[in-house]
Amino acid sequence: MIIIGQISLAIALAMTFFAAIASIVGIKNRFGQFLESGRRAMFSSFAALTIAMILLGTALVEKDYNLKYVAEHVSNSLPSFYAFSSLWAGQAGSLLLWAWLLSLFASIVIIQNKKKNLELLPYVIATLSGILIFFLILLEFVTNPFEILGFTITQGNGLNPLLQNPGMIFHPPSLYLGYVGFSIPFAFAIAALITRKLDSDWIRSTRRWTLFAWLFLTIGNILGAKWAYVELGWGGYWGWDPVENASFMPWLVGTAFLHSIMVQEKKDMLKIWNVSLIVITFLLTILGTFITRSGVIASVHSFGESNLGPLFMTFLGTLILWSGYLIFTRRKDLKSRYHLDAILSRETSFLFNNLILIGAAFAILWGTLFPIISEAVRGIKITVGPPFFDTITVPIGIALILLTGICPLISWRKASVDNFLRNFLIPSFVFIVALITFIILGVHDIYPLLSLSLSLFVLSTIFLEFYRGTAARMKYNGENIILGLSNLIMKYRRRYGGYIVHIGMILIFIGITGSTSFKTEKEQLLKKGDTMKINNYKLTFLGTDEYQTSTVQNLTASLRIEKDGKYIGIASPSKEYYFLQKQTQTEVSITSNLEEDLYLILGGMDSNGAVNIKAQINPLVGWIWWGGYILIGGTLFAMWPPRKKKKRSDTLIPQNEFDAKVKELIENKV
Repeated sequence: MIIIGQISLAIALAMTFFAAIASIVGIKNRFGQFLESGRRAMFSSFAALTIAMILLGTALVEKDYNLKYVAEHVSNSLPSFYAFSSLWAGQAGSLLLWAWLLSLFASIVIIQNKKKNLELLPYVIATLSGILIFFLILLEFVTNPFEILGFTITQGNGLNPLLQNPGMIFHPPSLYLGYVGFSIPFAFAIAALITRKLDSDWIRSTRRWTLFAWLFLTIGNILGAKWAYVELGWGGYWGWDPVENASFMPWLVGTAFLHSIMVQEKKDMLKIWNVSLIVITFLLTILGTFITRSGVIASVHSFGESNLGPLFMTFLGTLILWSGYLIFTRRKDLKSRYHLDAILSRETSFLFNNLILIGAAFAILWGTLFPIISEAVRGIKITVGPPFFDTITVPIGIALILLTGICPLISWRKASVDNFLRNFLIPSFVFIVALITFIILGVHDIYPLLSLSLSLFVLSTIFLEFYRGTAARMKYNGENIILGLSNLIMKYRRRYGGYIVHIGMILIFIGITGSTSFKTEKEQLLKKGDTMKINNYKLTFLGTDEYQTSTVQNLTASLRIEKDGKYIGIASPSKEYYFLQKQTQTEVSITSNLEEDLYLILGGMDSNGAVNIKAQINPLVGWIWWGGYILIGGTLFAMWPPRKKKKRSDTLIPQNEFDAKVKELIENKV
């Protein structure tokens, strides 16, 4: 098994080298047989990496301690599903997953473009091969997952207890699907730059790949936040950890790219902006991989110090120089024929939206890399904490909420002031009423007040978009409200799927605002029978339970929960000590509903049997998770292929005419 795995990696590296060389030679000399050989070589690389993945996964499940990687991450008592998830718990395994996914995506792209994008495809294959070669060199010569241990053991080190959580089975693969997924639009952008085919074709060809990558990066971030909330025992879900930031930055720039490409598709503008955005997004995914794997920045998520840092920095620098050179030399080809017609236009709102997202990403980048910079300059590593990130991201987040609401109210090219004010009438009324209501309810801090009020403003604009579109169909197509709404969103999936995504984002903003601005916290030492009150909750300490197995020692406290005098249930926060890893793990108790979470942490027990209990009331946390579900659903809906057109007379009106009808309805106040 070990020898076959090592041979598979060597074959994958050789085939990928051949794919890159064959593609370049075929391009230069117009040899069709070389281009076809390059495609087949990529398939061979994928097959070899698939064998390597299967072998390593099997070794982990079967606990083959002859492999150093298995010995470091698996123990005899570890369940099989956690043993398999150890494949991406360590450095070598996660890089193998990265390489395998890239070879899989490259193979899919070759199949998808068998009869289209023939001029771009060889450059796409060459670019993807170059990226894959880097990761395969790391796997072959630096951190080989099939390295032999060299001596015999009967028990491995086991998986980090923090990673023994169902969310950790899906969180890393989701992030890798996002990271690797962005390599496809990046490769097409590089191919478009080389060939100077800089119209919107490369964007249309990779739209679903971009949505796919963005979706899984979103899922990965949400799963990571949920894992931090339930597993780390501190009551939060986002601590601005460097590895958290590393996955959030490409998400921000990728979001800007998704909005910006709509302007290029509709108005043939922002070409250089879009190419730059996808390049930056991909560079940030490589940077994120570097931060996690190199150990240059301390993080609860990182794999510790390694010798990969210089290699990643060299690769990242090469990508920056090559991409920058192509963009600079093609800057004339990237000039737009059209310019912004007015400040009051949808194009301008998209541009402002992108500037805010990019500003947020680079502010977070500065804070994340500052410890490295300070150590290089002054010899002292200065860590930047959550207060810095909160200070810069809270106002940015509020500005994004505002723009999310404004954008649907503005037409393309140039909006008249009268129409703009008319469109703003109802949402502005909702905002003012919400503002006054929250002030009466006792919300006086400016940031939560604006965040909550603007969130309702945005929801009202989205509701109006659905209402006006449905009303137009009811009037001009003679459909009833249910059929009109159904046909509206099914025919314009991308547009209304985007609105559903915005609804999810607003719910997430509401959840973040509630849980950070109105949190209540209390800590108390309790003897058996003692009570603790926090807000309208009453907690009664019933006692403790202790047990020990061959791998773990557990201490659990039992507390009776009452809310407004009504019995809710029994909470059981606990602490576990893992003998093998010599690590203590906190298991929190969460009593949750849409209004709030009661979050209980067991701090420990003294010699008299009294326990230290930390209780938190975290309002609206559940809105974050439900907002995430809606966001994911909206993205899937927007990605879903349209229905095939039937050969029949159809009264459904085109998008441009439909927008005109909606405008007419608004102006006539229908």
